[in-house]
Amino acid sequence: MKTKVILFLLLAAAAVSAAVLLLRGGGEDSPVARITRDGVLLEEIDLNEVDRPYTLTFADESGSNTVSVERGRIRVSEADCPDRVCVNQGWISDGAVPVVCLPHRLMVEIRGGGGELDGGAG
Repeated sequence: MKTKVILFLLLAAAAVSAAVLLLRGGGEDSPVARITRDGVLLEEIDLNEVDRPYTLTFADESGSNTVSVERGRIRVSEADCPDRVCVNQGWISDGAVPVVCLPHRLMVEIRGGGGELDGGAG
C-alpha cells in the first residue's frame, strides 16, 4: 500500500512539473533586435513578428546605414563607411555577437530568444 502511495505522489509531482513548464512556454523570450546609435534606442523589432522582409535606413551627419530585417534575423546590408565591416559581418539571429558600425556609432544587437550568453560563458 505504501508503495502505491509513493508511486502516485511521484507521478503527480512529475505531472505538475510538466504542466508548469508547458504553461510557462519553456521560458524562452522572443528575440528582439535593438538598433542604437550612441546608446540611444532608434528601433526595437520583435524578430518573430516579422511577416515580410523590409529595410530601414538610419542616417545622420556621420553617414548612412541600411538595415535589412527578416523573420528571425537582421543585418546591416549597406553602409557608406570606409571599411564596411558591419556589412561584411552578415546576418545575426542570436545575442552572441552584435553588428557594430564604429564610424557611424550604430549597433544592432539581439536580446532574448535563448541566444544570449550568461556571465559564466566564454
